[in-house]
Amino acid sequence: MWLLKYSKRLPLIQLLLLQLLCLNPTVAKKDKPDISSHKLDNPPSNFFYFDDSNTILLHDREAGVVHRSEDAGKTWDKVDVDAGKAWDLWRHPYDNQKAYIMGKASTHWHSNDQGKTWQDFEIPRARPSLVRTPLSFHAKDSDKVLIHGEVCRIGGILDCTQTTFYTNDGFKEIGMLRKNTRGCVFAHATPEFDTGDGEKADDRVVCVTTGRTSNDPREHRLAVSDNYFEDEHEPALEGDRTVQGVVSIAVVKGYLVAAVRAPNTDELAMYVTDDASEWHRAVFPADSRLKEDAYTILESTSYSIQVDVLTVDPPTPMGVLFTSNSNGTYFTKNIQHTNRNTHGIVDFEKVQGIQGIVMVNIVDNFEEVERSFGQEEKRLRSQISFDDGRTFQELTADGKALHLHSVTEMKNIGRVFSSPAPGVVMGVGNTGKYLKGYEEGDLYVSDDAGLTWTMALEEAHKYEFGDQGSILLAIYDEGPTDVVQYSLNHGKKWHKVDLPEGKIRAKALTTTTDSTSMKFFLWGSKGGGSKTEHWVFSIDFEDMHEDKCKDKDFEKWPARVDKDGKPTCVMGRKQFYDRRKADADCFIREKKFEEVEPNFDTCKCTEDDFECDYNFVRSKDGKECVRDGPLPDPKGACKNGAKKYKASSGYRKIPGNGCKGGLDLEEEKERDCEDTLKPIVSGEINTERTAFPARSFRNYFYLERAESSSDSSKAGKDETVVMRTDKSEVYISRDHGKTWDQILKGEEIKDVYPHPHFSDVCFFVTTGKRVHYTINRGDTYGHFDAKIEPTRDDGLPALAFHADYKDWLIWTGAQDCDKGKGKCHNDALYSTDRGGSWEYLARYVRKCEFIKEEGRGDKQKLVYCEAFKDEKPDGPLQLQSSDNWFADHKTPFNDIVDFATMSEFIIVATRDETDSLKVDASVDGQTFADALFPSNFNVPVQKAYTVLDSHTHAVFMHVTVGNRHDAEYGSIIKSNSNGTSYVLSLDNVNRNKPGYVDFEKMLGLEGVALVNIVSNIEEAEKGSGKKLRTMITHNDGAEWSLLKAPQKDPEGKSYDCSTGECSLHLHGYTERRDPRATFSSPSAVGLMMAVGNVGEYLTEKSEKTSDTFITRDGGVEWQAVKKGNYMWEYGDQGSIIVIVRDTVSTDEIFYSLDEGQTWTPYKFSEKKVHVAILSTVPSDNSLNFLLWGQEDDSDSEIVTFNLDFSQIKERQEQCKLDENNPESPDSDYYLWEPKHPLSDSNCLFGHVAQYHRKLPDRNCYNGRSIQHLHNIAKNCECTRADFECDYNFEPAKDGSCKLVSGLEPPDHSKICKEDPEKMSYFKPTGYRRVPLSTCEGGNELEKYESKEVPCRGHEKDFEEAHRGLGGFWIFILAVVLPFGIASAVGYWVWRNWDGKFGRIRLGEQGSAFDADRPWIKYPVLAVSGVVAVVAAVPLLVGSLWRWASGLFGGGRRYTTRGSFARGRGDYAVVDEDELLGEDEDEEV
Repeated sequence: MWLLKYSKRLPLIQLLLLQLLCLNPTVAKKDKPDISSHKLDNPPSNFFYFDDSNTILLHDREAGVVHRSEDAGKTWDKVDVDAGKAWDLWRHPYDNQKAYIMGKASTHWHSNDQGKTWQDFEIPRARPSLVRTPLSFHAKDSDKVLIHGEVCRIGGILDCTQTTFYTNDGFKEIGMLRKNTRGCVFAHATPEFDTGDGEKADDRVVCVTTGRTSNDPREHRLAVSDNYFEDEHEPALEGDRTVQGVVSIAVVKGYLVAAVRAPNTDELAMYVTDDASEWHRAVFPADSRLKEDAYTILESTSYSIQVDVLTVDPPTPMGVLFTSNSNGTYFTKNIQHTNRNTHGIVDFEKVQGIQGIVMVNIVDNFEEVERSFGQEEKRLRSQISFDDGRTFQELTADGKALHLHSVTEMKNIGRVFSSPAPGVVMGVGNTGKYLKGYEEGDLYVSDDAGLTWTMALEEAHKYEFGDQGSILLAIYDEGPTDVVQYSLNHGKKWHKVDLPEGKIRAKALTTTTDSTSMKFFLWGSKGGGSKTEHWVFSIDFEDMHEDKCKDKDFEKWPARVDKDGKPTCVMGRKQFYDRRKADADCFIREKKFEEVEPNFDTCKCTEDDFECDYNFVRSKDGKECVRDGPLPDPKGACKNGAKKYKASSGYRKIPGNGCKGGLDLEEEKERDCEDTLKPIVSGEINTERTAFPARSFRNYFYLERAESSSDSSKAGKDETVVMRTDKSEVYISRDHGKTWDQILKGEEIKDVYPHPHFSDVCFFVTTGKRVHYTINRGDTYGHFDAKIEPTRDDGLPALAFHADYKDWLIWTGAQDCDKGKGKCHNDALYSTDRGGSWEYLARYVRKCEFIKEEGRGDKQKLVYCEAFKDEKPDGPLQLQSSDNWFADHKTPFNDIVDFATMSEFIIVATRDETDSLKVDASVDGQTFADALFPSNFNVPVQKAYTVLDSHTHAVFMHVTVGNRHDAEYGSIIKSNSNGTSYVLSLDNVNRNKPGYVDFEKMLGLEGVALVNIVSNIEEAEKGSGKKLRTMITHNDGAEWSLLKAPQKDPEGKSYDCSTGECSLHLHGYTERRDPRATFSSPSAVGLMMAVGNVGEYLTEKSEKTSDTFITRDGGVEWQAVKKGNYMWEYGDQGSIIVIVRDTVSTDEIFYSLDEGQTWTPYKFSEKKVHVAILSTVPSDNSLNFLLWGQEDDSDSEIVTFNLDFSQIKERQEQCKLDENNPESPDSDYYLWEPKHPLSDSNCLFGHVAQYHRKLPDRNCYNGRSIQHLHNIAKNCECTRADFECDYNFEPAKDGSCKLVSGLEPPDHSKICKEDPEKMSYFKPTGYRRVPLSTCEGGNELEKYESKEVPCRGHEKDFEEAHRGLGGFWIFILAVVLPFGIASAVGYWVWRNWDGKFGRIRLGEQGSAFDADRPWIKYPVLAVSGVVAVVAAVPLLVGSLWRWASGLFGGGRRYTTRGSFARGRGDYAVVDEDELLGEDEDEEV
């Protein structure tokens, strides 16, 4: 009966059991995570989770496809875009629904639903940028995106314009933002950034753009727009001054940062804004410098920027960590000797989610490493800070010091140590004195944010955090493995789980970015070689048996504690988290995708909660805030005899700090009204005399600190001068000659070599193997020993330098000179660590040079050597080239005379089988073409060529026609843009015996040059003296004219011109004692000074016959200012001009404060002095000048006089400049427009250029260098001045261009062969446009009476297009464009690549400024060959180090003309006249 009843109840019991199972899910849960696998065709190039989801996108670049998984990697589908077209994959950083696929061409895709569906969009005529990240995002409106692209002509990368596009409606419409950009960002690029202007600035975009007329990186600038560049303005970065040389920008939390580089230095300035309106220079301690590629902006906070600055160069780089104040302008040092790698990555990480905790690795044996030049291995120690980097301490595990592998050795993706899981951190390392190798490390865990650590697993593992830290997952990382391990109690106990596909080598382990998910994603590979397989795994903990956590399973955990375990304050608050207890047997579960939010307790205010207020800085000991200059005068507070007023205490609470009560450092303080006054100035010129025990100066050099210096107290102010005497003693002055110190005492210094590309660096070569150097303008000195003694060949330099890498050197030394006659020869060695180690480069050479220069797309290691064939010193010289340190080499020329490098051009003089010489040219250093000389230029025996200048993208070359002693002269010819085709510019131009030419470009003003011509050629060749006349061009050599003579002499008397033609003639370069004494300065636009006379010819330079002249309008009108010969220098960008007697002893100088209109005498000495040189800094932007000379009553001493104008009353206020309203009533400047003297308009080179010029009557100083070119106001109609004679044409007497008798016009149809897509061309008219001209319409002489002809095969296209296409545009497409190809080839990398040039590093993976894209390839640069001609061409006579005799000893005293001349912008590079050809034989 019972059995019967039981059997009837059984179904009911089963039902109840089933119900119980359903009600208690843990009964059915698993005891280990679920793991699924999926095989990939290729390794993934990129993959990521969408925030707050289990959706993953994975990019396979090899196949050009994107895969998508909605379940954290369990199952996968290909997304619906064109197969094989997916080139790059991006996600929106602030919108978890949006992603982007970039194609190779103009078609791309975007998704608004986490990649489920995709819509295509196109960027017309453009492709994604190859040199910067293609997309920039708006943090507050995800529909707004900037797209960086390239618009390329001729279907390739040879001529591409970097262009930025934009969308503000989610790619429904795309517009062009701006051309010629070098990176753009929205001001609202991060959630923390706030412009403070509300909706007005919501669309604000900041771009780095090219200069107004140049692609030169030194002229790159910032441009800002609030309306997508319908209009734009350039922000003032330094006071009211705009700044050129901007190399990169980045938005970091609440800060926008710009890096700026000046010429001739690798030092950078950092400018910061927190509202994209007001900018400030970031101030670093005086002993710290920002250098290009040598600082990293690290993960920062909302109230400070953290930067690591390189202090020790590669191969063993180290740095110093700095933290800024709240507006990012003042930085203090945190910890020294931080570890970095050669890519600028720093061992630094903030513990995520917790304010104030920072982990770093430092180099313990930093002194040995620094001395060893990379030979000593770093010994690293790990440090942690719990107070935002103010103090650091060791990590400890079981009472022992713990050291962990950090960011420089990334073994996984994402962060290294921490995650949003509160306080739980992991790392691989070891205990002991120092960090050992990765494979010698174990896995360590801390659950108190790094305060204490325990070993979790033996051996190195990759690791990840899940479920807010309740799950820790790890996989073996020293080789293949078939298991993963997990811990559910903060690493105390671990469990193993088998992988389904056997052993794999783990590549990456990750999860959602907030670490709240219970699912993980693993990528690994198995096998090897062609059989390598790639697998991805989904590891899912959601079905495990643990319960959901309850309130009892959580603890209130203090994020930061002191040594006693008590909670500490950061930014005025104590931080707490409700965190799952380590031993709780539960998962948080329901908080998936919800990041843990901290709780805060308010602290009382302490000194740490305050920073220095504006106009105050930290004292040297860092203990208080002290005044930095005069305080602002409160309105009315100091009037009527008041002596005291209330003002800032010097402190302010850090913005965002939450402390209350306690210490109040902000309370206003009573101050003296005298504090508001500026220091009393003397009103006088100050003079400092220094005497030296020597008979003459051998040479002197300025090592001027750039205005981009990171130390604003010295930026542009550290006016260092180095001088060597005839006793081989060296002296240095850090204050422009006010005080001097002898350096390197006891050493005989044979030569001083300032680095031509880095003005901070200088080398001092002894007579032996020892070389001393400074890399910081004399702050410190080092030395190295070369393997062999310096070369004994006069005129050849022992050192050659690289344009980009200041530690790359070539040493040319003498070998076997003690083994008998004929054995002595030169060998070349190279070093990449500033002489720390040397390797042989080439033997039996005359010289070797690095070929890499700004403006040429050369390979970095490309070296040219002039080497004797078969190592026989009596054999011919070969030109050998190598780009791998001569592991192998090419020999492009077997018999050369010499080569010269000028800007983007390389000119080689070669000798052919008939012993005649010819010229070959290259713009890339690898491919050469014959130079085609004018057909009407017939010289029976060509003896020498002098390469003059090539800074307008054309070579000016002087060809010696007559070389009779004291009767040398020749013709100037001018090349096309690749240096291969020349036209005659001017005949009978004067030169001297050494080969230097009376030719000089005006600096700072395009296309103006002066020459002296020999007017009596026949008489001069018969032995009569030369009769010289001065001529000027205003259109880059297309036309020349005599200088207009002033009517009055310096005394107001009329010049006597009754004897003949009357014009002004000037003494030129061939008579110059100091090559630095140029007529003009780029910082004093429009001004030139010179010595000469008015008459028919140039007379002898003497006190009786010569006067000193000035022009203020670029050479159109001249004024005589002083009788006799004077030297001159420009100071403060021309607001001060100083002149001093040149040929007679004197005790006074004259100075002008109004551009030479009036002159004031000043007595500088009690004794008469023979002044040999008057100098100032190369930028001509100083208020100090230096006289070099010898007093009349002494022959055993030489003297210098420093003249300091900084105290004169007329130069106490800085001039006011409003770039956006330059001619406002308050401005101290006006806009000046240069003009051609034969034109009624202000058009030069087809446009009206407007330059900032200081009003001469304003009593103020210029200060920081002005961006002189304000604007190109308009393009003009074409006139004769915009054209020069075409090839095979010559100027006639009436100024027109006539075909040379018996010659054919050039064949313009060649452009159809060069570009098969070309539709038509114009037949030659005899004229070609001057390369600098931008004229439009008017008298377009290149088309005047010219017939437009269709290219063969394009007749129908031409007929159709001709109906609507204007002649101007056909010319542009058919003639100008092909001529521009050659120059575009040489410039592409230089113009567009943002790789090395001072980019901002952000210290995070996928930095928008890394641009190290794997598909970047440098183009192969080529120059089309033209017909070879027989032309006699030169030997380099004017080489770098020809004469080193003293100022009073005769001969040439300095290195190159270019070394000392003022450069472009701040330093105009006026190249040394490079003489090619020997000039020993007299011509009878």
